[in-house]
Amino acid sequence: MNERETLDSWTGPLRTTMGGCFPGARAVYRGHDLHARLRDTDWLDLYLFGITGRRHTPSQLKVLNAIWVITSYPDPRLWNNRVAALAGSARSTGSLALAAALATSEAAIYGRQIDIAIADFLERAQRQCEAGTNLEIVVHEELKRNRGIGGYGRPVARSEPDERIAPMLDVASQWGLANGKYVRLAFAIEQILINGRWRMRMNYAALAAALALDIGLSPQECYLFGFPTFLAGMPPCYIEAVQRPPQATMPLPCSSIHFSGADRRSW
Repeated sequence: MNERETLDSWTGPLRTTMGGCFPGARAVYRGHDLHARLRDTDWLDLYLFGITGRRHTPSQLKVLNAIWVITSYPDPRLWNNRVAALAGSARSTGSLALAAALATSEAAIYGRQIDIAIADFLERAQRQCEAGTNLEIVVHEELKRNRGIGGYGRPVARSEPDERIAPMLDVASQWGLANGKYVRLAFAIEQILINGRWRMRMNYAALAAALALDIGLSPQECYLFGFPTFLAGMPPCYIEAVQRPPQATMPLPCSSIHFSGADRRSW
């Protein structure tokens, strides 16, 4: 089938198996009546059901909810929160400020793109180990190919453990989900990286991905689940900026910039 034939086969009414809105009557969400069967559903449970098509246990939801809560930092110095704060300083609307801040949360090195990368690596590493490959070989090959492993290393605190890991493990232990195969794998990889010449500790992204994989999410589902992870820290940064005078959030006069480049020159 060529491209034209493919498009022709999809013309006409938009077909969907996900749900539908019937104004004046009802709304359907993945085959369930949203207002009758799902109206008492926890929001996270509904969100995950929309992503995966599966319902999750209360223990799983507690752990997944904690993944969001424990990294909800309302610090306007953080790259994405700074966008929300600067938008507030410029008197943008809250929706635009948060949308822009969430968009920058997509960052490949320290944002949401890393979720799918580390989840994919953990799955590949687990399969290779189950097939008999030594984990050290798997790690070395990944480093040779990519010069790094997502979820390991944290430039802002190279020698210190990520402060989010211990409380997250406490929550996971409380709900019986701290000892899954992917969590054990994530820590085994950390030991290889610490003991080797890389000296890289695990950061929160690796633990969050490992817990999500143990709960049954795929790498793509991990990524979509992680989308609102930083959201709760953003409104406080926006609100504080709005409460200041316009443009008073992180103003930087030219006199504060130390420049050591080429001398002033005529154009």
